Amino acid sequence: MQVKELKSEGLRYEMEVTVTAKDIDKKIDERLIEVGKTVKMPGFRPGKVPPNILKQRYGKAVLGEVLESAVNDTTSRVIKDKKLRPALQPKIEVKEFDEGKDLVYTMALEVLPEFKVMDLKGIKLEKPVAKPEKKAVDEALDRIGKQRRESSAVDRAAKKGDIVKIDFRGRTADDDKEHPGMQGEGHFLELGSGQFIPGFEDQLAGKKKGDKTDVKVSFPKEYHAADLSGREAIFAVEVHEVREPKKTEIDDDFAKNLGFDNEKALRDAVEKQIKSEYDAFSRTKVKRALLDILDDSHEFPVPQGMLDLEFQSIMNQIKMERQSELDKDGNLKLKDDEEEELKAIAERRVRLGMILSEVGSANNVRITDQELQRAVISEAQKYPGQEAQVFEFFRSNRQALDSLRAPVFEDKVVDFILELADVTEKEVPLDTLTAAEDEESYLEKKKDKKSSGGAKKKPEESEDKPKAKTKR
Repeated sequence: MQVKELKSEGLRYEMEVTVTAKDIDKKIDERLIEVGKTVKMPGFRPGKVPPNILKQRYGKAVLGEVLESAVNDTTSRVIKDKKLRPALQPKIEVKEFDEGKDLVYTMALEVLPEFKVMDLKGIKLEKPVAKPEKKAVDEALDRIGKQRRESSAVDRAAKKGDIVKIDFRGRTADDDKEHPGMQGEGHFLELGSGQFIPGFEDQLAGKKKGDKTDVKVSFPKEYHAADLSGREAIFAVEVHEVREPKKTEIDDDFAKNLGFDNEKALRDAVEKQIKSEYDAFSRTKVKRALLDILDDSHEFPVPQGMLDLEFQSIMNQIKMERQSELDKDGNLKLKDDEEEELKAIAERRVRLGMILSEVGSANNVRITDQELQRAVISEAQKYPGQEAQVFEFFRSNRQALDSLRAPVFEDKVVDFILELADVTEKEVPLDTLTAAEDEESYLEKKKDKKSSGGAKKKPEESEDKPKAKTKR
């Protein structure tokens, strides 16, 4: 094998590899010997077919397999000998080859950059926390009560808060066409609950048992079904029953019906659940703050190939969310500066992924089978009634299973870093804890800081904690 370096620019390498005809012929002979052990040919016992006849009969069939093996083997040797860390699979292009001649191919690849991870023990973080108030517990119990409340049929017009039993059948107004999901029979709908699209429930107020009416509404522009978003629709509705809900008393009897000893035990359980939800918000906030610090404290180039893949992943997600904005070819026209902003987000994500991977690798962070199994169970719980299909999907789809591995690994590495960091808790109002944040606003602040000439500080030197602005 001969290797000639054609290009070396930053993280990009391109090399020309030559595998001699002698080596190729040797590999073909070795493969033919293996084939000859089992092949059956008239006039010869298994394993006794002469090499020249094997080569004549199977040489061309074996050649493709041998060439692929030769390319894979020599590519791995080049990477190992030169101590390269490929960011993605190398791109191979065969330049020359003919039977009995040398194999010449080029391999182009990007490598992972060398960088030093910051002192993780020097990271200082503020973790926002909130305690469940009595009002939050009362509101949660009120919701549980409404879900389990009884109702009785009444002979009057329906009003907000009533439950109506209806049949409905809808069609789009512009083409008078019915669509899947626009029909239902014996459906119980609470007026004012917001279960149906805006305007639907309002038009049933004042209707009585036996009434038939046409409800005219417009689907929201952000509606999940792209073929219905923004379109006007007409629903033929028949009211079968009007029911008046009864107020549920939250007391010991109610608690016992739910399997608790008394009202206090039920309240404690609800408070514990709310606290768990608040803790999840707290963890998300402190994780975001940590990722901001890691991003601020590391500056190194990222492989363009990884950047392109992440950008495409972001674009695919945006297209799913903005299907109403796609042209007839399925393309999305980005707004001013939007592409630049999305590329900055992609670069941030790739860089953070590399930092977390480096920390995890250096500290032997591993994903256990039990942890991966819990991730599959968690995913299956998102699809009630279809759990078996979800389990089978991940069991038979290795790539899908690996897609769950990455976020589990990320969270384990984050937990590892948080154990080393100096984390202090600070009680904050609930709306502060649950306030939505995104990467765009974080990057905007970062850009403003750079444009104002603000020098990058190490976290231990900064008096102000970075604000958390990431969806990672």
